[in-house]
Amino acid sequence: MEILDILRYVAALALVLALIGGAGLAARKWGVPGVTRAVSEKRLAVVETLMIGPRQKLFIVRRDSSEHLIFSGPDGVCLVENIPAAQTRAASPQVSAA
Repeated sequence: MEILDILRYVAALALVLALIGGAGLAARKWGVPGVTRAVSEKRLAVVETLMIGPRQKLFIVRRDSSEHLIFSGPDGVCLVENIPAAQTRAASPQVSAA
């Protein structure tokens, strides 16, 4: 009886794991409501971070063609500056081929 019980437990575990895996594959293929799918072109990127204190950080975040300077601290998050697309392109260093 012991071997039959062990086989039954292993088979039940395998069935549960297969159901979980099948649900994960179905969620990836058809999507889950409220969760966005991965896109090929990312619109957001963290360009640079700077620690200015033990719990304070500055972020430069690029969204489409504009950049945003964001301060993050223990009290919350604050948008410091919006950098329009024209300034972003003009401020980037030009590398010339010699």
